[in-house]
Amino acid sequence: MFDKSAKFDLRPFFDDLSRARQSALLADYDGTLAAFQSERDRAFPYSGVSILLTEILNAGHTRVVIITGRPAQEVVPLLGIEPHPEILGADGMQRLRCDDRCELPHLDEGATQALAQADTLLDEVGLHSRAEHKPGGLAVHWRGLPPDEQDDIREIVSRRWLPVADNGHVELQEFEGGLEMSIPGGNKGDAVRSILKELSRETSVAYLGDDETDEVAFNAMADRGVRVLVRPEWRETEADIWLKPPAELLVFLCEWLAACRNAQRPPLAASYSLNRAASRGE
Repeated sequence: MFDKSAKFDLRPFFDDLSRARQSALLADYDGTLAAFQSERDRAFPYSGVSILLTEILNAGHTRVVIITGRPAQEVVPLLGIEPHPEILGADGMQRLRCDDRCELPHLDEGATQALAQADTLLDEVGLHSRAEHKPGGLAVHWRGLPPDEQDDIREIVSRRWLPVADNGHVELQEFEGGLEMSIPGGNKGDAVRSILKELSRETSVAYLGDDETDEVAFNAMADRGVRVLVRPEWRETEADIWLKPPAELLVFLCEWLAACRNAQRPPLAASYSLNRAASRGE
């Protein structure tokens, strides 16, 4: 367990990154790269984050992967990077590649019926306006409401959704600001493991996250790199280091960029530059 009173020295990590042939930066979106917003379509990254991520990608050394609970396509206009990096949406059940190829989860009939029933139940209690439809899942949000209203929504939705989840085709998970019903097996830990399998053991890796749903991702990282908690307030975590956004997050990304510029350039540099030029018609 991370001790917030202890100082974690990132210098050895960035030294290793500058010597590695390749690196990977994995990051949650809402609450990590962007502050939470009650208007979800206004949740733009902290000032400077998109610029730094673009420079990191252009350096050609780092594979950037956004792992988010949102549908992947929602993040593209918010992030403002063209071409966009790889995005794993719906906590990893949807993969949007840099060339816009999209891979979606398979839904069996039982899961499809369960999600449709859950959607109908939200309509019946007048909460459809607070619903988010995503590949393989359905979420209801209460962020920004007074605490008593949040408790009421949590109780109402849980009472109606629990019997639906009992069929085994879907499962419930509470996140910071809402409750989600989704098909089993899709979480950020699974998403991180899928990416790590594609990387060599020598790749320098970091995962950045903020809430309880990121703990499974921190656990999946275990011995593979640095686990970074990014949030304004401290909470108990398995992460190695805690950064307060935006200032400390920006410093971290600046240090990452500096290490990339000192590193060897693998073939990824050329391929990303070509994709970027093609997207602009150059």
